[in-house]
Amino acid sequence: MPTMATEKSSVSLAEEIKIQANEAFKANKFSQAIDLYTQAIEINGENAVYWANRALAHTKLEEYGSAIQDASKAVEIDPKYSKGYYRRGAAYLAMGKFKDALKDFQQVKRISPNDPDASKKLKECEKAVMKLKFEEAISVPTSEQHSVAESIDYRTIDVEPQYTGARIEGDVVTLDFVKKMMDDFKNQKCLHKRYAFQIVLQTREILMALPSLVDINVPNEKHFTVCGDVHGQFFDLINIFELNGLPSDENPYLFNGDFVDRGSFSLEVILTLFAFKCMSPSAIHLARGNHESKSMNKIYGFEGEVRSKLSDKFVELFAEVFCYLPLAHVINHKIFVVHGGLFSTDGVKLSDIRAIDRFCEPPEEGLMCEILWSDPQPNPGRGPSKRGVGLSFGGDVTKRFLKDNNLDLVVRSHEVKDEGYEIEHDGKLITVFSAPNYCDQMGNKGAFIRFEAPTMEPKIVTFSAVPHPDVKPMAYASNFLRMFS
Repeated sequence: MPTMATEKSSVSLAEEIKIQANEAFKANKFSQAIDLYTQAIEINGENAVYWANRALAHTKLEEYGSAIQDASKAVEIDPKYSKGYYRRGAAYLAMGKFKDALKDFQQVKRISPNDPDASKKLKECEKAVMKLKFEEAISVPTSEQHSVAESIDYRTIDVEPQYTGARIEGDVVTLDFVKKMMDDFKNQKCLHKRYAFQIVLQTREILMALPSLVDINVPNEKHFTVCGDVHGQFFDLINIFELNGLPSDENPYLFNGDFVDRGSFSLEVILTLFAFKCMSPSAIHLARGNHESKSMNKIYGFEGEVRSKLSDKFVELFAEVFCYLPLAHVINHKIFVVHGGLFSTDGVKLSDIRAIDRFCEPPEEGLMCEILWSDPQPNPGRGPSKRGVGLSFGGDVTKRFLKDNNLDLVVRSHEVKDEGYEIEHDGKLITVFSAPNYCDQMGNKGAFIRFEAPTMEPKIVTFSAVPHPDVKPMAYASNFLRMFS
């Protein structure tokens, strides 16, 4: 039986570890902070503060499912601990679960009625829920929705004489145009709406014709580059092209989803990628990520950015075109590339992925959801998702999927990695993430992978963030989310 002295020393040790965890958190070392808070919890699991602090660290790593679990434990230990409800509410907000968030902020207000910060957050949350209810009330059933693209004729839009930016002559997007447009973007100049419409509409036509799973052939002696999340970091995208060359038929790329949101140059990123797609469809391949969706764009900044730089009509148009992005690619019949990961059941074949009707907003379950949201885990089998959507899958799941489909490797993105990449599952799975110093705070490197045929051995190139104009990440995100970031 432990003595009072040993109990006291355990409590002291847990507190010391918590202080170390807090220091790691302040240094933006969130994974390290989680490990330390976990040690403190293992010593003294009845301290609500440790659980709430770990919840906040999970939130910083976008592990909202884990954050909700930890915050729930905090309020179970101490039902009057307002920070527990606050952390859980913030995680619900980040997932777009406004009604759940509202309940938690109402509880914070009940516990701390004179806290001005709690009152402010509650008001923002109430506004968000009211807006959501209004949008639900006026929404048109999917069966009755019309294509916004079909109502736009960019040829009728006049270009003012004083416009000095990049111009598309006729219907053909040329390399000269794309270079001029990128230079304009570097100088924070906007592209004229006429040409922005033209690029997005032409990209739509190209994407519509593609299957949900696209096969890519890399001839012998030729190479192919796969990039991960870019997340609106336009100046880092330009750096990738400076390091590895512009996209062309001889230098093709695949960008593996999450082009937009969080970074505040998302419009510049998506127009650049789409313009290269128009210039040469085989020079650049684009996969859908979980952030190419209305719900994410509403919260994480792309919708606000497009409204600010272009117009409401473009918000609708991008939402429509994102639904046409393919969900997965197979390179040389051997490498499976997907944004998130694998599936909740064994036996999924490539033919099942080809058969997905992708022309919709991502559902909350099923193959399409799992493709966009799942993450690998070190343990075998399957587990709940850290994010609260999709699942976690082990190396045995990866090996069975590869064997069932006669493939060699899974390449996926979706997660920040300190070195820009991580090799897992006995070398059978590589995560690649191409947004260095993510959100101007994570301190991570970015990476891309080059494959050369016929061996198709992955060669990973890492790079650091480059300077960008003084526009903060999330500058266009929802008010209530910026309050928590």
